[in-house]
Amino acid sequence: MTTHAAQPPANSTARVAVASFIGTAIEFFDFYIFATAAALIIGPTFFPKESATAQSLNAFVTFGIAFLARPVGSALFGHFGDRIGRKSTLVASLLVMGVSTTLIGFLPSYESIGVAAPVILCVLRFGQGIGLGGEWGGAALLATENAPAGKRAWFGMFPQMGPSIGFLFANGLFFGLAVLLSDDQFKSWGWRVPFIFSAALVMVGLYVRLKLHETPIFAQALQRNERARVPLFETLSGHIVPVLQGAFSMVVCYALFYISTVFSLSYGVSKLHFTKPEFLAMLCFAVLFMALGTPLSAWASDKWGRRPVLLLGTALAMLSGFAMAPLLGGGTTASVGLFLVIELFLMGFTFGPMGALLPEIFPTRVRYTGASIAYNVGGIIGASIAPFIAQILVEKGGLSWVGGYVSVAALLSFLAVLSMRETRHADLVSAGQAAANDESAAPVAQRV
Repeated sequence: MTTHAAQPPANSTARVAVASFIGTAIEFFDFYIFATAAALIIGPTFFPKESATAQSLNAFVTFGIAFLARPVGSALFGHFGDRIGRKSTLVASLLVMGVSTTLIGFLPSYESIGVAAPVILCVLRFGQGIGLGGEWGGAALLATENAPAGKRAWFGMFPQMGPSIGFLFANGLFFGLAVLLSDDQFKSWGWRVPFIFSAALVMVGLYVRLKLHETPIFAQALQRNERARVPLFETLSGHIVPVLQGAFSMVVCYALFYISTVFSLSYGVSKLHFTKPEFLAMLCFAVLFMALGTPLSAWASDKWGRRPVLLLGTALAMLSGFAMAPLLGGGTTASVGLFLVIELFLMGFTFGPMGALLPEIFPTRVRYTGASIAYNVGGIIGASIAPFIAQILVEKGGLSWVGGYVSVAALLSFLAVLSMRETRHADLVSAGQAAANDESAAPVAQRV
């Protein structure tokens, strides 16, 4: 690794950790407050009162729009991240997400402006997806491209912890509002507070990220003039196998998370008759286990490899689908709480190594684009329609059908990981070249 005297001072470990963590925490806070609002208030506020079921389905469809936008954000921000640099692109993605979220907080209801309300909501939700589509890939690269040898998954864990904290903060804020406000106050204006408060968090994130220096690996690529002319085209033409492998490996993470939070929250309040504060409190407790599973699996994947850790996690996730009907359907605080703990711990366990794995399967010249597209296409497959499909499945066949959905999603990820090579010792300067040339993607672990 050569030194760069002309480059700014290297980023410290603390700066890398804070900048990669705080951005994903803020962006996922923004994303999760909409997910929570979709389960509680979006339907009645922004859609006509045809029926409660229709409002719920419309809210979940609006929720899914952002996932369709995320690959667009991946391509857009990935292009500039691979052409210009990680730092400036990360600042832009945070701004797009923050502005979209804040404006949702000021959007008038359907009763006030009619059909314009859901139309504008969908546009802003699309903006949230664009911003988040460019966020994760850049944060993961910021962490892994600054990581010392043998600790890429541990450094890649910093942005992976952002979703846990963002979710905890989002649900904690909604929990506080539900406790402090009457139901009428919450419905009329209280739910808007988290969206407007997002603006202050974005300012903090921008301050931290503007103090960053470019990652050393990308700085070297710039010096060697190793930049793709059109990163998206090169990614899709030369690295389609790792894109698909990475996307399907992410499916289990999204399915576990959004079924156990968005769908379960809606089901718990409407069918099991928990109050909003009661269920949000259980989710706040359970997400602590997601935060525990994330560093545990990251550490384990640095020690034993990405592949064995992920195969274990996805296998356990397949089994967890069978626990949904007896635990969530049990309807008691203990059984529902246990279900949420199991699912969110497994989400964290399967999520932890991804911060290193996805960057490792692409070369530097298209790493931002490739990792981002794989991550966000996985979101479309695993999460965009998950609450919507779960709502239909539970109406048709009950919770066991929803549990089967989780198991199938986990099986898809298990097979994707099984087809991948081990990347723990891969050199990031040349990582991804073997994957690009190996269209057969043999399921034999290769320890470099």
